Amino acid sequence: MTTLLALDTATEACSVALLHDGKVLTHYEVIPRLHAQKLLPMIKDLLAEAGIGLSALDAIAFGRGPGAFTGVRIAIGVVQGLAFALDRPVLPVSNLAALAQRAYREQGANQVAAAIDARMDEVYWGCYHQTAGEMRLLGAEAVLAPEHAVLPAQASGDWFGAGTGWGYADRIPVTLTAHDASLLPHAQDILNLAQFAWQRGEAVVADDAQPVYLRDKVATPKAR
Repeated sequence: MTTLLALDTATEACSVALLHDGKVLTHYEVIPRLHAQKLLPMIKDLLAEAGIGLSALDAIAFGRGPGAFTGVRIAIGVVQGLAFALDRPVLPVSNLAALAQRAYREQGANQVAAAIDARMDEVYWGCYHQTAGEMRLLGAEAVLAPEHAVLPAQASGDWFGAGTGWGYADRIPVTLTAHDASLLPHAQDILNLAQFAWQRGEAVVADDAQPVYLRDKVATPKAR
């Protein structure tokens, strides 16, 4: 059986998930600015709970962004360090897709408009549709002003809004059945999506564990 580790630090949440012997173990905490201190101990505790060592892993999945730049870099640094040391492949997973997958898992939402607050008066945006248990991207992910967020062409049926970007709900011109602006990505959903990718043979070498920021401008100068 496949043994996969998934981790995520792209938002305020820090989480890890492990698939081993057909069972899933998870640890999830909302701990802003503590990811760097907490992530490795969380991984160690999860492996201990499963009674396995790092060498048992077949691959490592991670939230590759978009999200907080520092958070995404923490995840990639840890993933690359582990993957190089173990000589294991990695599975990059979109944090917007993970949000959509969580909304499907917890709310039964089959169509999700995922939005993460990107600061600077913008949101990271992606629309997803459930196919055979997997939330799949429709169109492209983007970073844009809330007013420019739209559903895909020919979109119909019920849509659920997931993620902190829906804190701008009054400015997003999209009609939903419901939304949850408190929802954050969870490593359990990164693990779920990674299983689909693993089965399709989409794992890559550690060198290719690259962030997806969607935005080139990573900081804004402070006003004088």
